[in-house]
Amino acid sequence: MLTNPVVVSILVMTALCLFKFNILLSILVSALIAGVMYKHGFSGFESGILEGFKVFFGSLGDTTATLIKGMQGNLETSLSYILLGALAAVIANTNLTAILINKISKTLSDTRTYFALIIAAIACFSQNLIPVHIAFIPILIPPLLSLMNRLNIDRRAIATALTFGLEAPYVSLSVGFGLIFHGIIKKELANNGVNVEISDIGSVMWIGGASMFIGLLLAVFVFYAKPRKYKDDVVAATFSGENLTMSKKEWAVLGGAIVAFSVQLYTESMPLGALLGLLTMIIFGGIEYKKVDKMMDNGLAMMGFIAFIMLVAAGYGSVLRESGGIEELVSFASTIAGGKLGGAFLMLIIGLLVTMGIGTSFGTIPIIAAIYVPLSLSLGFSPAAIILLVGIAAALGDAGSPASDSTLGPTSGLNADGQHNHIYDTCVPTFLFFNIPLMIGGIIGAMIL
Repeated sequence: MLTNPVVVSILVMTALCLFKFNILLSILVSALIAGVMYKHGFSGFESGILEGFKVFFGSLGDTTATLIKGMQGNLETSLSYILLGALAAVIANTNLTAILINKISKTLSDTRTYFALIIAAIACFSQNLIPVHIAFIPILIPPLLSLMNRLNIDRRAIATALTFGLEAPYVSLSVGFGLIFHGIIKKELANNGVNVEISDIGSVMWIGGASMFIGLLLAVFVFYAKPRKYKDDVVAATFSGENLTMSKKEWAVLGGAIVAFSVQLYTESMPLGALLGLLTMIIFGGIEYKKVDKMMDNGLAMMGFIAFIMLVAAGYGSVLRESGGIEELVSFASTIAGGKLGGAFLMLIIGLLVTMGIGTSFGTIPIIAAIYVPLSLSLGFSPAAIILLVGIAAALGDAGSPASDSTLGPTSGLNADGQHNHIYDTCVPTFLFFNIPLMIGGIIGAMIL
């Protein structure tokens, strides 16, 4: 198996990512390695150096062509990310989020027990209802640190709550970022011979969200329920939302967000929903006309890199499928898996490692689907089980990865006063309380479905 282009390519990609090499370049280099091995790009050197370089660069050219052609598979996803980024930039440029947080934060000071659950609920809205992703965290969390300190709340509980809200909604619900995630699953399953609908995915992936919810409850009410002392001599920020009111600008932006949400529900098209939402904001004054270019630039800066990762990951998946190594890998994995149970465990562990390295579950799907779908079919898994395995294998590692937005976002807010460690207070807790339940839920669900 050490000569299998798929195995070698994925090992190289994982190693590069673990060594903090640029994610985009890691995927590109790994794709070229798979293509050169498939095209026997080193065989020409047996006939001389000149012939060797000719064959080698010929294989690189063919691989690049395959990669670029495969990138077309995620064009819709990439456009969705960029338009959602612009939508988030517009919302962040108004007082809408601050006003909403001001209303909610008044209820937070009255309770300690359910503080983390309320934070988790707010975080869920950022992925589906008003898709601002992690942009709300610097607005919400730093002003609440003083209150958390008075209540002696363990910030590890809040970190798990924030990560839950950033991940569970897109894993389980076909709305907002979830529609993008489920759309990628649908497309990549179809590319590998399994045709399903978005509704089929939503009817299965709730198992992932439910598994994460169990982990959240364990973290909040059992393991991090005890009071934890923090110094209150350095407070990051003071919330100044008391006197803010809804102006025409905020109402226009809220209307645009509602349009975006409604259109994507009706049409199942995230790009169309985001576009019409943006146009609604422009027409009714939510965005000053002269600032439209700036908002689009901000959206591109926020989501552009992830969008390109999506494109390149789709191309990489295409290279892997054409490399000829998947069939050999599937046959080998089927042998060592020892049946459905072993196969499910093996696939989820590999998904965990790949996503931990890449840092994005969205970019993982095209890579693992190329291997998992044929393997799942060879082991006799149903389409519903295949959806669950691919979806949870991709989601595994998003929580707990040091390079993931789902961990970087919470740390950016909770460490505003320098008392929250990224690895030990965010990555380790979220890894334990979300990846373990996801593994258990994925295996049990795949065996039952």
